[in-house]
Amino acid sequence: MRAVVQRISQGKVVVNEQVSGAINKGLLVFLGVTGEDTAKDAKYMAEKIVNLRIFEDENEKMNLSVIDTEGEILAVSQFTLFGDCRRGRRPSFTEAAPPEMADELYEIFIDECRKLGVNVETGVFQTHMMVHSINDGPVTILIDSKKIF
Repeated sequence: MRAVVQRISQGKVVVNEQVSGAINKGLLVFLGVTGEDTAKDAKYMAEKIVNLRIFEDENEKMNLSVIDTEGEILAVSQFTLFGDCRRGRRPSFTEAAPPEMADELYEIFIDECRKLGVNVETGVFQTHMMVHSINDGPVTILIDSKKIF
């Protein structure tokens, strides 16, 4: 499982001209699922992301988590995080999980974040989404449940 995590001051997802999820201060999480992922990966990613210390404390050091700041998470499923561009010009998505599996693990991730005390808003799985965000910093972190980077 992979995530691109961005610290934002505001974000929303629009599907068919309707807002499906919106947050103020918090994290925009683009989440990709591979065919090898399990519920264990989803739980690991939730715990890692909600405790990631990328918000500034009173000394302007990145020392606070989204929980510490009472921030929110905007979670967006994104299979293209497993796009392989090493050969040719068209990405291969063979590593991405089938939709049913990806949706199940995406939902586990969301549930785990909520269990850890964070309000989570979402996009709509397997639809064309317009994602709006105001990056804060900017701060962008890449996380992989297999710890390959």
